[in-house]
Amino acid sequence: MFSHGGFVQLVVKRIYELTRTEPRRYTLGLFTMGNSCSNLGIPPAKGPNAVGCTDFMMDHTAQGSFFRLYYPCQETEKAEKPDWVPCREYFNGLADFMKINRTLSERIFNHLFGSFKIPAYLDAPFKSNGKCPVVIFSHGLGAFRTLYSAICAEMASQGFIVASVEHRDQSASATYYFNAESERANENLPKMSASAQDSLVKEWMYYRALQHGESEFPLRNKQVKQRADECILALDKLTEINSGRAVQNALQTKFDWTTLENSMDLCRIAAMGHSFGGATVIEALCKEVKFKCGIALDAWMFPLDDETFPRVKQPIFFINSEKFQWAGNISRMKKLESAIIQRKMITIRGTVHQSFPDFTFLTGNWIGKLMKLKGEIDPHIAIDLSNKATLAFLQRHLGLEKDFNQWDALIDGQDENLIQGTNVTVLQSAI
Repeated sequence: MFSHGGFVQLVVKRIYELTRTEPRRYTLGLFTMGNSCSNLGIPPAKGPNAVGCTDFMMDHTAQGSFFRLYYPCQETEKAEKPDWVPCREYFNGLADFMKINRTLSERIFNHLFGSFKIPAYLDAPFKSNGKCPVVIFSHGLGAFRTLYSAICAEMASQGFIVASVEHRDQSASATYYFNAESERANENLPKMSASAQDSLVKEWMYYRALQHGESEFPLRNKQVKQRADECILALDKLTEINSGRAVQNALQTKFDWTTLENSMDLCRIAAMGHSFGGATVIEALCKEVKFKCGIALDAWMFPLDDETFPRVKQPIFFINSEKFQWAGNISRMKKLESAIIQRKMITIRGTVHQSFPDFTFLTGNWIGKLMKLKGEIDPHIAIDLSNKATLAFLQRHLGLEKDFNQWDALIDGQDENLIQGTNVTVLQSAI
């Protein structure tokens, strides 16, 4: 998510320094002025379906699958909307990722973002008029499973089941798994029984920074391969659930997983992701042909092997921001161009790299632009263009019988806020 995001770190560090030297003036004044807009909040989904969400962790260990599931649901007055940031450890993870003090940054993040809710009903009953196509979503560097809820909820409102994976490759700012007390004592003991569920101990895993002098590519390349495997594992778990096989959720939510039996159209599956998650999409397509197409949002292509590109056979749609991309990154995208397989690229005018995660909706105008969480374009217009173009591409390549083709022109950049292809000049010799 925050690839090449040093400026954001500098701004947050500056805020941190100001609140240390003049805490009353800045904590009460700076944030209030920057975040006082009454209309701040993650936008509700626009599709015909109400949206539910729940968390799933199959296999409580670090090798298990962990994701936030978004799905069409029954409308209900009883269900609550969950917090956008699930708990304080995620604020701590963001602080570690940005290399700032945990205690004060928790106050900063909690003040800015602590009151916001996901635009979906927690554990609401599943409801759909037919089988749902499936999207597996991969987050960016330093993010976690809840930070792209505007995108994921919109897809669910349009009839998709979306699994937003929380990666355990140490690229998330924070994530967790469980150990049983017996496993802590002896890692060679067999897996715990269901009756031992209450003895689970939560173990936190935080972002792993590059060490001094360490080469970045080997780490990122190893991570992108693990991330793709985790996306495939999430799909495998959904396949099990769809088959009616009994599943054990280590999180013990109130959601009834048996209602998802035979709910998914497993012939219509797509991979989607932002930044590092965009590279994860490419790697996942290479590894698993069940993914019929991929949507890469402002993809960071650095982690991928050159050998990966010719092995990807599925259609890909690159949706880029105007301010993040550079010639070397675009040239790697263009290595995937094909005369046979549809590979499309558009750029949204006035956008920045953070125009895709939910952060862009949750800060006032000037502080959002200062921290590069907002671009010049209205973030609601930008995400609407991205979502509509995505839906049109998914209809085309998953063979959906929907009306998303009304937005086909967006795939070719036909809108005043879009650029067909890229705004970055790339020499042919660099491709």
